[in-house]
Amino acid sequence: MKTLIISTCKEKLHDLEFTKPIENILRGGGAEFKKVNYLQEFSTEEFTHIIITGTSLQDNDYLNHLNKFEFIKNTKHKILGICAGMQIIQKIFNQNSELKSKTEIGFYEETFKKEFLGIPVGKTQVYHLHNNYFPFDKTFQKFTTSKVPQAIKHKTLPIYGTLFHPEVRNKEIIKNFISL
Repeated sequence: MKTLIISTCKEKLHDLEFTKPIENILRGGGAEFKKVNYLQEFSTEEFTHIIITGTSLQDNDYLNHLNKFEFIKNTKHKILGICAGMQIIQKIFNQNSELKSKTEIGFYEETFKKEFLGIPVGKTQVYHLHNNYFPFDKTFQKFTTSKVPQAIKHKTLPIYGTLFHPEVRNKEIIKNFISL
């Protein structure tokens, strides 16, 4: 199994906060991976798993390059979108949706109504760092009880998303994802 990490960070320095921790989790688990930036040309063919990272609060440039992510609709890959990555997944499947504003920063307690990549049913502390989200689409199962969807899975494809940042807290989500 090989994982492709797609950074949504326009500024290279932001990779230290949003991409490097994911690399460290994968490296610590002995996973084979490659990192690319969404602005680069890349192929997904040689990978079994894809992680699309988050980025800083003011960096929404990835929304101008959604064509780079059209592969998601017809993928055979297992995909985990984190924050901006989840927003990309939601937008790809729900083309007409409008970005909604909701700034949440810090540790929040989320109630999971179903097990999600190793997070059990019940209350779990997660780390939020986002300004925006896309409305919930019925193409996806929602795993948290909060008004703003924090964890989703496509109903028929192995595509997952978290609006919160598991690379900060809940690293087991990333470990469990690459074990699928």
